[in-house]
Amino acid sequence: MARMTLDEIRTRASTVDRAKVDATPEADIEAHRAADGNADRNGTVGAGAVESPRALRIRLGMTQPEMAAALGIPLGTWRSWEQGRVSQEPAVAALLHLVAFDADLALTALAT
Repeated sequence: MARMTLDEIRTRASTVDRAKVDATPEADIEAHRAADGNADRNGTVGAGAVESPRALRIRLGMTQPEMAAALGIPLGTWRSWEQGRVSQEPAVAALLHLVAFDADLALTALAT
C-alpha cells in the first residue's frame, strides 16, 4: 500500500473523468445500482438537498479564512469551492455534509 502525506493528498490532482461520469446513461446507473444491491431503494443513493459551501459557511457565521482554517485546507481551495471553480471530490462533499449535519462535532473532531 502506498503511503502519502496529507499535503500530498491535498495537492494531488483528481483522477475522476467528470465528462465520462456526466455521460453515463441512467440505464447504466440503474444496472450498477442493481449489481450493488441497491435496486430496491427509491431515488438516487445519497440524494438530498446539498447546502452550498457558501451557504454552509454563512449559516455557521464564519468568514472564509475561519472556515478554511477549521477544515485544515488552504484558503484558496475554500474560495474555489464557494465560487464553483473546481468540482468537489466525493470525499469533500462527504466532509461538507458532515459539517452541515453536526458542525460542532465535525469541527471539534477536525481540531483535535
